[in-house]
Amino acid sequence: MADIHALYDLWLKKADKDPDLRDELLSIQGDEEAINDRFWTTLAFGTGGLRGVIGAGTNRMNVYTVSQATQGLADYLNAKYDEPTVAIAHDSRIKSDVFAKAAAGVLAANGIKVYFYDTLTPTPMLSYAIRKLGCASGIVITASHNPSKYNGYKCYNINGYQMTDAEATELYGLIQKVDMFDGVKSMDFEEALAEDRVDFIEEYLIREFYEDELACRVEPGIAAKADLKIIYTPLNGTGNRHVRHILRRSGFDHVEVVASQEKPDGTFPTCPFPNPEIKQVFEEAFKMTKNFPADLIIATDPDADRVGIAVLDNGEYHLMSGNEVGCMLTDYLLSRRKAHGTLPDHPVIVKTIVTTELVSAIAKDYGAEVVNLLTGFKYIGEYITEAEKKGEKDRYVLGFEESYGYLNGTHVREKDAVNAAMMIAEMAAFEKTQGKTLFAYMQELYSKYGMYQNTLLNFGFEGENGMKTMLAMMDLLRNETPTQIACLDVIRVSDYETGKVYENGKETGSTGLPTSNVIAFDLSGGCRLVVRPSGTEPKIKIYLTARGKDEAEAQKRTDEMTADIKKILQIKD
Repeated sequence: MADIHALYDLWLKKADKDPDLRDELLSIQGDEEAINDRFWTTLAFGTGGLRGVIGAGTNRMNVYTVSQATQGLADYLNAKYDEPTVAIAHDSRIKSDVFAKAAAGVLAANGIKVYFYDTLTPTPMLSYAIRKLGCASGIVITASHNPSKYNGYKCYNINGYQMTDAEATELYGLIQKVDMFDGVKSMDFEEALAEDRVDFIEEYLIREFYEDELACRVEPGIAAKADLKIIYTPLNGTGNRHVRHILRRSGFDHVEVVASQEKPDGTFPTCPFPNPEIKQVFEEAFKMTKNFPADLIIATDPDADRVGIAVLDNGEYHLMSGNEVGCMLTDYLLSRRKAHGTLPDHPVIVKTIVTTELVSAIAKDYGAEVVNLLTGFKYIGEYITEAEKKGEKDRYVLGFEESYGYLNGTHVREKDAVNAAMMIAEMAAFEKTQGKTLFAYMQELYSKYGMYQNTLLNFGFEGENGMKTMLAMMDLLRNETPTQIACLDVIRVSDYETGKVYENGKETGSTGLPTSNVIAFDLSGGCRLVVRPSGTEPKIKIYLTARGKDEAEAQKRTDEMTADIKKILQIKD
């Protein structure tokens, strides 16, 4: 506790770049619990960069933690490249613009040229800019779909996807060597701009991004035939301008925007959890349907890399899961490209290990290969890059993960809600010309391939004790591996941290993927369960796949698996 108190006193003395920080520090004086929460650790720089609550302390997102990370990045880039450059973007969150300019000032002071988006920018556009401008790295200030008290710092490599595990580990080592107050070189953003150390990214690059997005369509004229009605919400984030532009250019003329969620607002007043996976963010859009009965409702998260949808069917709106949208896009792209003669030989669908296996059943009908990768879209970006090096980029048809991230082009190496919104609208328009809704389309796929019910369980564990609890859960699964879950036999255990695969308690092979703290259980009856701590939130995530002859049987298995895994991990409601 003495070291923590010393840190607190040091911050009280030196943290003068942001008056909000000093006010916060003074307000917690003498509060042991509040001080400990802010200083018990430093924000870890993982493969997703930094993410944390905005505020004062080493365990918070602020100009000092951002500047320290950026100094480490500058040291990393200057050691690896001659005259490296970096692209920077930010979203609408609280202090995103402040953190972005602070990062630019640190890079500029270290002799690194910065290309800076001077308007709110979707994360996929940052990925695009890195490769188009020949940058060595990129930074986007965002906490994606977290609540408003959070912000974050995503760091990208020269290929336009988030840093690999090895790169992030090397960078983190350099960051740890940087003294947060005395070891950072920095300069004022306006001064860096005046000295030509920072350039604003020009409008031409945004126009080129749009053209590359539009080139991904497979039925370019379908909007005119369908008369599709769309409600769109950017959830007070960065998607408003760009998604609306791409929908208009694609011919969708009947698009209404949710007024209360249209303007950028980091407090997210009508959606405290701005996550397109949850029903609450659609409530404002549902109100509009009384006067505008939309066929399709589209929601993008604050940095516009994830997209969720609700679809009208028989007078009722249905939320479609990330797995369902990915399966529909898989079938739609494979079938329509086959019909047009543009499907490549040996097509590839890329997904993560926690994403539904229904994809494999669909892909098999088209002779497509399914590649399974670890959770995190950077692995999909890395796959595209390696395929490009081998001259096989054209085999790539779609990459997606169950957490509402999709990409059907290769011009970006990150999940892209602008691209996904366009393709989902196109798919909905095509199905409408066939007399079907997307909900009906999904039911057809279930009828053809069987019911795959996919459920994600999230359990939060805040603070130091929470982290210890989650790690103990993972240790329990490794040291006391269950042989049955919900009366279903455990057929195979894949431990991605050790890279080993076990059957009947005996090691039988390798996962063939990079190490990650993830354990997967393949169960009898085609069911599956995957457990991992989140890399960006203080949560343990449990992914359930239940197979059944119908929805009722799949739901029963889901309920039984949920109850049993909670019992095994000693998770209480």
